[in-house]
Amino acid sequence: MEAEGHELVAYFYDKPTGLKAIIAVHSTKLGPALGGCRVWPYESEEAALQDVLRLSKGMTYKSAAMGLPLGGGKAVVIADPRKDKTPELFEAFGRAVESLGGKYITAEDVGTSPEDLLAVRRATRYVVGLPGASGDPSPVTAYGVFSGMKACLEHVFGSDDFRGRTVAIQGLGAVGRHLCQYLHEAGASLVVTDIRDDRVKEAVRRFGARAVAPDAIFDVECDVFAPCALGAVLNDDTIPRLKAKIVAGSANNQLAELRHGRMLKERNILYAPDFIINGGGVINVYHELIPVGYQRERVMERVARIRDQVAEVIALAAEQNTTTAEAALLLAERRLNG
Repeated sequence: MEAEGHELVAYFYDKPTGLKAIIAVHSTKLGPALGGCRVWPYESEEAALQDVLRLSKGMTYKSAAMGLPLGGGKAVVIADPRKDKTPELFEAFGRAVESLGGKYITAEDVGTSPEDLLAVRRATRYVVGLPGASGDPSPVTAYGVFSGMKACLEHVFGSDDFRGRTVAIQGLGAVGRHLCQYLHEAGASLVVTDIRDDRVKEAVRRFGARAVAPDAIFDVECDVFAPCALGAVLNDDTIPRLKAKIVAGSANNQLAELRHGRMLKERNILYAPDFIINGGGVINVYHELIPVGYQRERVMERVARIRDQVAEVIALAAEQNTTTAEAALLLAERRLNG
């Protein structure tokens, strides 16, 4: 916590419901810490802690980079989302959120849905992304990634046209599936993988995608590699295998370490920093908090400008002779430091 600048980390256990949760608040300098609740069967509490610390810090930089008056936080629940979720568990999680008095605002993330948040809402007012309001942020996040990809294509190939381009998508969760839809409609050829066969079969059927095994996705000949699953997939083992010119996806914390941004640059692979290109979700839920209320058209207009923000990062990296990952951090820190 001290090394990364976190303000608060709290563990919660509720015996009747089986809730085991960790909430991390990285920063409230710009406003209350907002970030989703991830439900995942972590192999250990240490692994859950490492994830929530990384994710909450990423939310600080994401909100800052998007120009939002929000800080960064995250919650993880150690559970299997396919077997362990109950309304009572989420209500207990809501009590945990409420106990922090508004320092942390929760939302949907991997393993949770807007419907799950209804149970959270019974115990706390500090929750966004509810049905009937902004709802599922996945299509909005996917649209931001799609828009950011256009900036990358323009830079690398001189055109933002997806026709004739191949995109390899790792992860067909909510965001990955919506991203497939946008790319398919734009004329891209898709190569897909996921740990769930049903999702892969659906993408093959709906979008004419080619399926590969989960580990084989790193070896696919493509124009764009889109990580849309969990983090740390860009590392010493995978980067040398990539046959893409661009990495642009929705997953958080795609680089295992900051130095892996330099590895990508050395291989002449353009990296769209994750907390810039996947900022559509936080923009979406933030609009629930503004006085005029949630308006989808206004949200989508703002998310479309992620293309310009990705282009700005690319330009700054060239100007500073640094990586896009480091340029994105510089932009966010300028905002944080006022």
